[in-house]
Amino acid sequence: MRSLESQAYLFDLDGTLIDTAPDIHTAANDALVAFGHEPIDLTLTRRFVGRGGRVLLERVVKEQGASHLPKQRIDAMYQRFLTAYEAGVARLSKPYDDVVETLASLRARGFPLAVITNKLEGLSEKLLRTIHMRDFFECLVGFDSLAEKKPHPLPVLHACERLGVRVADALFVGDSATDVATARAAGCPIVCVNYGYSGDTPPEALGADRLISNFSELL
Repeated sequence: MRSLESQAYLFDLDGTLIDTAPDIHTAANDALVAFGHEPIDLTLTRRFVGRGGRVLLERVVKEQGASHLPKQRIDAMYQRFLTAYEAGVARLSKPYDDVVETLASLRARGFPLAVITNKLEGLSEKLLRTIHMRDFFECLVGFDSLAEKKPHPLPVLHACERLGVRVADALFVGDSATDVATARAAGCPIVCVNYGYSGDTPPEALGADRLISNFSELL
């Protein structure tokens, strides 16, 4: 099996670098309750998180039996979610074990690093800056940064161009089927963590080149 070491590292954000589910959960429940829906528990949030707040809300209301809500209502609920989430984006969110130390070590060894996420770019910037992690990364590609988002390969191609490396020489590190599909579409290897937000797919079934249980295994 190939070494984990590459010339550059591309990281998913939610569920890979940072456990963001608690703050997403608070914002989702704020939006749900405001529009007359039942709040959910954190376990369900962790199951549904990873494809953006709008999809999370759509899945929750469908699970609760409201599968035909007008688009305008979903739009309004999503805007309420975004407002609540931005206000508390880093209240409970924390880096996973050994993430900060590993990123610092990779940077000290001269590796360029990027974040590729389906979270809005502005929210991603605010989160990373608030918890003092933004300076690790030379490039941040968010949901609305480009014309396409994950699992389209464009975010990877863009990040690799910014970092000055060939796609094949970069390693994608993620936690979900979306991350695996993104890496495969772009043509770079993919490592998945086994502690993130893989939804209904067990981590070992994601199809990554390697599965790790601690971030320090990248070193």
